[in-house]
Amino acid sequence: MSERATPFYCPYCANEDLRPHVDEATGSHAAWLCTGCRRVFRLKMLGLNFAAASEVVRR
Repeated sequence: MSERATPFYCPYCANEDLRPHVDEATGSHAAWLCTGCRRVFRLKMLGLNFAAASEVVRR
């Protein structure tokens, strides 16, 4: 599994033209640049919640 989550669209303007962004201060490659609204954002996986998924199946 890759450490970088790949977004399909910008969460702010829904533009699909996204490019990896390198933070010059830290050298981190974990951000994305939207060419539409020029915002830079990160994605972070918080984990899996198996309890919530099993509750949906039971209903």
